[in-house]
Amino acid sequence: MTKPSAVPAVLDTQGFNDAYFIMHTNRTDNKKLTGVSKMLRRNMTEEEKHLWYDYLKNLPQTIHRQKVIGNYIVDFYCAEAKLVIELDGTQHRTKQGMQDDFLRDTFLNKLGITVVRYSNLDILENFAGVCADIKSKIDSFSKRSTL
Repeated sequence: MTKPSAVPAVLDTQGFNDAYFIMHTNRTDNKKLTGVSKMLRRNMTEEEKHLWYDYLKNLPQTIHRQKVIGNYIVDFYCAEAKLVIELDGTQHRTKQGMQDDFLRDTFLNKLGITVVRYSNLDILENFAGVCADIKSKIDSFSKRSTL
């Protein structure tokens, strides 16, 4: 199976199978992206800084910033809950952004990882609500993964 060269307008999730993902990605890390992820950690957006320093950094669970998973760098990752937390700016609302997010989420879901997304506006206008939602998801997913 060859890797698709372009994202089709309508994506067929059945076209993505586990063998493809396992054969074409390193399931846990991609050394080529390590330098990029370090640069992204040094240059976080204001919304990422706010969520990190004012909430995620102080949780009892370990949260990774700009974590490389396969061929992707996720904003925040809690391995204990198998949860990715993404903060979306305006580029995620474009057709290409939505297609890219779909591919990324499909890949992560195939690994058993749940993706939650919050807009930058959510961080600015409803920070307490976002934090409560994240805490609820981490708690419920952590319990699920220990069963």
